[in-house]
Amino acid sequence: MSVKSIEKSAGSPNRYLNLGCGRRYHSAWTNLDLESDDLEVISHDITQGIPFETASFDAVYHSHVLEHLNPAEGRQLIQECYRVLAPGGVLRVVVPDLERIARLYLENHQQAWDGDEVASVNYDWMKMELLDQLVREKSGGQMGIYMSRQEIKNAEFVQSRVGDELAVCQETVVPKVAKDKSVLNRLEESTLGFRRRMARRFVRWTLGRSAEAAFDEGMFRSQGEIHRWMYDRYSLREICRLIGFESFRVCSAEESSIVDYSSYQLDSVEGQVRKPDSIFIEVRKPQSDAIREVA
Repeated sequence: MSVKSIEKSAGSPNRYLNLGCGRRYHSAWTNLDLESDDLEVISHDITQGIPFETASFDAVYHSHVLEHLNPAEGRQLIQECYRVLAPGGVLRVVVPDLERIARLYLENHQQAWDGDEVASVNYDWMKMELLDQLVREKSGGQMGIYMSRQEIKNAEFVQSRVGDELAVCQETVVPKVAKDKSVLNRLEESTLGFRRRMARRFVRWTLGRSAEAAFDEGMFRSQGEIHRWMYDRYSLREICRLIGFESFRVCSAEESSIVDYSSYQLDSVEGQVRKPDSIFIEVRKPQSDAIREVA
């Protein structure tokens, strides 16, 4: 994929790249996200390729990004990661672990069937965790509604799955203060919002309220919150292998081949895993550089 190359962040001393960083990034890395109001984060749509020269990084990382892309886009992203890595460089990928979700679903399903009331509540959660992020029609979905309850019977179990996201939903932590957006960003958002409102009204006037509801759902589902695919250790290994990576391994949140990785606190903070529902994997680009096109 041919993309326009841009310079790495001036403040990043390492040849490390964080894709789809959201609010979790470090100044020692070059950070990319779809939208950015921070000088340390470059705004870029990674479905259009990674905008850096071939072999320009020693490590590439993305967390809970791959599942938001369709399978073809996901393979293309991994291939682009291969391209921008230097020979011997490390790719670290973090995604929700489909294998673990499936095992917990089946375990609690059987125990609930046998009459275990605790497992019955956990079963409801696991079914929701498996499906809601794929099919939800509104932000937060059923999981958000569940986690916003004042009383959650299986709060400890849910927290073991989502980490501090539960506290955020229950407003037991102080949210980060949003940074002031630039005049340009506010103007862009205002213009885009106006165009969407006009399009929505046009759909309602011409096709009715059911079409308006379909428009709202389509706009939501195109904004990146939903999951478009799911992965486990086998599917990740096979994608990476076909593209040309080697030395596949499953890691812990703090374990990595990337030098001083835990100090950047991308996957854990003071020993607490940020997204405990995840699988953490790493692969290496071989010293012999040969990019394989994956259909």
